[in-house]
Amino acid sequence: MKAMIATAAALTLVACASTATTIPDNVPVETRDTSLGTILTDEDGMTLYLYTRDDKGVSNCYDRCAQNWPPLEASSNAQGAGKFSVIERRDGTHQWAYEGDPLYLWVNDQEPGDVTGQGVGDVWFVIEADSSGGMSY
Repeated sequence: MKAMIATAAALTLVACASTATTIPDNVPVETRDTSLGTILTDEDGMTLYLYTRDDKGVSNCYDRCAQNWPPLEASSNAQGAGKFSVIERRDGTHQWAYEGDPLYLWVNDQEPGDVTGQGVGDVWFVIEADSSGGMSY
């Protein structure tokens, strides 16, 4: 009986682990637990945001906007994987996107896990990892 309970517990742990967010190895994005839950960050743990005024696959954040909300830059030869893609910006640089939504950092986040950009202007939002292995915002 104890063996059956131990086996059931182990299977439950494996099942839960399989629903964790999966990010391909070549994508410079991680997840981090914050005051807003588990969210997407860059490799340094800095929070990533999306801009609701962007179109899928198109950044609309340039000039002063991009100074305050730097794009998550990608090299020109970076390859998207899974739900992550690389878009070309109108200035010729490349930027990582999640499900077509360009990803940005916020200059006022000072420490890994800061989420001070959440809700700024009602157009900037973190991307939350959900328990089904996807993201939401």
